[in-house]
Amino acid sequence: MTIFALDTNIVSGLLKRDVQIYRAFMEETDKGNVCIIPPIVYYEIRRGLLAIDAGNRMKLFKELCLELVVGEMEIAMWNEAARMYANLRKAGNVLEDADLFIAAFCVIGGYTLVTRNTKHFTRISGLEYVNWMG
Repeated sequence: MTIFALDTNIVSGLLKRDVQIYRAFMEETDKGNVCIIPPIVYYEIRRGLLAIDAGNRMKLFKELCLELVVGEMEIAMWNEAARMYANLRKAGNVLEDADLFIAAFCVIGGYTLVTRNTKHFTRISGLEYVNWMG
């Protein structure tokens, strides 16, 4: 069984009913794989929906969160994010904090990240990721 952690762009695609993302999501869950929402992704989606007063998508998001697990950040994940930041900064290759938190959540939890932004995450050693968009 694989546990997939969904990046913000993937959750957003599910909420917008993107056919390709939804199909991949259903294929993986039908195989018995599990999808979870990292806590930073939960924050990014919720703040965005609140900012634009997107009531219908907020309802869909709440329903999705009831179906999937919303993860929690533990101190080990914060420490891993800090380590990643330091290594990337030394290499002159810094990522946004949100991406670092998502990556650390996945590395520490042993999750495979599902993202469209593979370019952002290629710099993180030890991070497994896939792109359901091809």
